[in-house]
Amino acid sequence: MPIKILVVDDEKDITEFIQYNLEQEGFDVITAFNGLEAISKLEENPDLIVLDIMMPKMNGFEVLKKIRDGKKYNNIPVLFLSAKSSEQDEITGLEIGADDYIHKPVSIKKIIARINSNLRQRQTSKDTTDELRQIIVGNLKIDRDEYVIFLSGEKIILPRKEFEIISYLATKPGKVFPRDRILRDVWGTDVYVGDRTIDVHIRKIREKLGDSAKMIETVKGVGYRLKSDEV
Repeated sequence: MPIKILVVDDEKDITEFIQYNLEQEGFDVITAFNGLEAISKLEENPDLIVLDIMMPKMNGFEVLKKIRDGKKYNNIPVLFLSAKSSEQDEITGLEIGADDYIHKPVSIKKIIARINSNLRQRQTSKDTTDELRQIIVGNLKIDRDEYVIFLSGEKIILPRKEFEIISYLATKPGKVFPRDRILRDVWGTDVYVGDRTIDVHIRKIREKLGDSAKMIETVKGVGYRLKSDEV
């Protein structure tokens, strides 16, 4: 069965151009031209979403928040493709759960490369999930089937990248993971994101861990580790 991509952009020419090229690569493509239509197209169960930000009725940030706040579609990779190119726009997109942020204008080859990279990362995550369905470290339990974590029995839902980061750190409690290794293993080698991206995600995870935020320790100049004696 072909992989299904939802392309959302209010500029019809851009949407049709991306659709044509993705279909040439063998993808099944569905389209939407505003945020509300994008939400309705989730019922068609896309495997990945390419999402514009500046759209009528509901902008891309609002669409992504709605996707990540729910459970049914929370794990779908979402790639922002936007003319909003400021660093703050990119940080905002990553903070609310985007898997990638691509600036317009961009070549179709780069869009396809980013899509393929995120799909490979999703499959790698699924394969890991099949091998290790639950991780328990002290009072922290990570349920990879449901994509949720439990801290002292309290359920916490994280966006996909935040979930993958804490799961990754929890595979070896106490081990320091350098930033470049986290980038490579969580984002993949084909997606360019900087150290700031990891720091943003770690900060969001800590906010959700509340009083237990110190379980994720920053090792200055190196990276991060999950402190097993703090959970």
